[in-house]
Amino acid sequence: MSRSMGRHFVVMTLLACGATVAGAQQDHAPGVLPGVKFGGSPNVKVLGHIPLGGYFRVMDNEIEQEPSRPYAYVAQSRDRPGFTIIDLHDVEHPKLLYSWKIQNAELHGGTGGMDGKYFKLKTKTGAKYYYVQSLQFGGSGPDADLGAVVADVTGLPDTSKIRIVKELRYPEAKGGYHNMFAYKHSDGRVLLVTTVSAPYALVYDMEKALSGDKNDGLIGKIPIPETQSTRFGNFGYHDFQLFYDPKTGQDRFYGAGRGGYFLYDITKPEEPKLLTSIVGAAGITGGHTFTPTSRQDEAVTEAEYQYAPLRLFNLVDGLTGTLQTIQRVDGAWTADWHDLSHNHEVRWPLVFVSSYEDGLQIFNMVDPKNPQTVGWYYTCQCQHERGFGGVPAWEGTSVMQGAFGVKVRDWDGLIIISDSNTGFWAFKLDGWGGWKGSDWGMPNVSSAQDWDRGPVAANGGGRVVP
Repeated sequence: MSRSMGRHFVVMTLLACGATVAGAQQDHAPGVLPGVKFGGSPNVKVLGHIPLGGYFRVMDNEIEQEPSRPYAYVAQSRDRPGFTIIDLHDVEHPKLLYSWKIQNAELHGGTGGMDGKYFKLKTKTGAKYYYVQSLQFGGSGPDADLGAVVADVTGLPDTSKIRIVKELRYPEAKGGYHNMFAYKHSDGRVLLVTTVSAPYALVYDMEKALSGDKNDGLIGKIPIPETQSTRFGNFGYHDFQLFYDPKTGQDRFYGAGRGGYFLYDITKPEEPKLLTSIVGAAGITGGHTFTPTSRQDEAVTEAEYQYAPLRLFNLVDGLTGTLQTIQRVDGAWTADWHDLSHNHEVRWPLVFVSSYEDGLQIFNMVDPKNPQTVGWYYTCQCQHERGFGGVPAWEGTSVMQGAFGVKVRDWDGLIIISDSNTGFWAFKLDGWGGWKGSDWGMPNVSSAQDWDRGPVAANGGGRVVP
């Protein structure tokens, strides 16, 4: 049996016969408070765990995709605004390798480190690796206009070679960058797209940014359509993904924010063109996360309020012009209707979810009208509704606590979770040895980037890989 056929057999067996009942609250174990969820499904294995400071000192995460660079990154907040690097050479014994935080951290208000992305650039002296840490500081303290710092991490595991080589500031709209996405564009450029406290996203050319460009590499803005109502305070976008579509040759931006979800053609990032949107769907006044499958004919969305499920939408009618905007929900999934799921990664047919109080959750969307849970592990170890209450109080009564960020390493299937309360976690799902689009008759596109070849080369020069 070939590797590809074997992977198909194992995964489809998992989907058909695995744990298909959502994670239910269990009787508490000795030493665990009553009502606190613990443990997980038998097919999800904990490989490693590192605490990183306790309640809401951990935000999003990132993982490098090359086997030769087994490093993960965790954004940190509160009194340690910055980032931590995790060494995964021995994935069952992860090590805290390095931590950085802003100078005079005690003088900075706001949330601190939020999101992080890595990227790779080819230079005359060889490949260089960078990690970008987004930052959000309050208007009354220092660095209110600082959106992100760029660290040169080429020399890892030698931490003495790490250098902060660039600051990205945007005084036109203070408050920093909440989320970012690093993308290898089909024209060869490495782009960084960021949120900002304004009704648009910023687009940076990172080679220009690092070469001393007078505009810091800022080459464009992707707007929120003017018709949309205010959501998320001053934010336009909350989160987004960028995917290449080999069927049309388009680079696409999937943005969630004011009013809903918006899909743009950014083949020319300086001139974004709106393709379709999800606006007016029941229960949605604003979007949090918008993630397509690699075929980009369907997407998983999050709306960020308690009791809201993840909603699944078919995008075909909007992309073909049959409908001006998409409103009908095809399917919905939740781990526990009392709670809320946060971020997610799609590796069709599986969706990996950082589900706040419900930890890591994994569901199968092979039938989007009837998604099924196939695995879970509770990372939060927290009492219900003791979550984020705003800055500077932090502790409140929301369900926003626990599994905050999730990433998947495509070449071996490693799953990482950053939990706001309990730190860094590494997992494996039985029968899931990694993801490659061509194994499923799909383009090889996901949130993971091919920094060396780019999306056109990775997909047969614009053709769908059989």
